[in-house]
Amino acid sequence: MNNDIIGEVVELKDLIDYQSGSVVSRTIIKKGSGTVTVFAFDKDEGLSEHTAPFDAMVTILDGEAKIFISDDSHYVSKGETIIMPANKPHSLYAEKRFKMLLIMIKA
Repeated sequence: MNNDIIGEVVELKDLIDYQSGSVVSRTIIKKGSGTVTVFAFDKDEGLSEHTAPFDAMVTILDGEAKIFISDDSHYVSKGETIIMPANKPHSLYAEKRFKMLLIMIKA
């Protein structure tokens, strides 16, 4: 966990910078019951299709993401949220760069 922001007012999108040709992440909270992580995706980067045993909530902090859940694709823009259901294949792609907050609750 990042103790440097506890008790501080922060702008989540400012906690992480874009890096050319990369996906960058910063875990804000890590507990046995779940995690909160900020990601920055450069253009044409993404996360390949995978599944998780629990729901995952994504909120876009900057830009727009293309998110695939099973056979459906969704464009999710700054300020919007989507929940990727447990045990369903999903992936993310950056047609343009974007930042997101990922919240995963395991319990």
